[in-house]
Formats: sequence, structure tokens, C-alpha cells
Amino acid sequence: MATEIITTEDLYEFKVELLEEIKQLLNQQSGQVTKKWLKSPEVRELLGISPGTLQNLRINGTLPYTKVGGVLYYDYQEIMQVLEKNRIHNKF
Repeated sequence: MATEIITTEDLYEFKVELLEEIKQLLNQQSGQVTKKWLKSPEVRELLGISPGTLQNLRINGTLPYTKVGGVLYYDYQEIMQVLEKNRIHNKF
């Protein structure tokens, strides 16, 4: 087994490459929501719906929510589960 000497310059280059890869991964995920709890405006933007439609989804029980004080919160994972559950598979 051959030995190889690693210089500080090699370590610096490795660090730069590693940071670039991390930046790329973060940029790829920048469009995705990372928060667990979303407020109503965030949910409306995520789903592209009006305040009235969001209210209807709450009233008919389609979208679960939590109310703290006067603020409504929605669990991001529950929103994704509702979307998956209501997914329509067209067979052509």
C-alpha cells in the first residue's frame, strides 16, 4: 500500500470543494419548505389557493390545523400527506 502525504494546500482544496458541494445541495433545496409549522399565508402560497379556499379546506376537515391564540398553524408533513392521499392517477 502506497502512502501519500497530504499537505495543508490539499486540505484547503478539499475544504473549498466540500463547501461548494454543500452550497449546491442547499440551493437545490431552497424551493422546498423546511419549517414544520406553517401559517395561513405560507400555506396559501404553497398550494396557490385563496383565503376562502383555505377556510373551506379547514371547515370540511380536509386540512388539519392547530390554533394558538388567534393564529392558525398547519403541519407541513400533514399538508403533504393530504396531497398524496388525494392524488389522482389517470390511466391512459
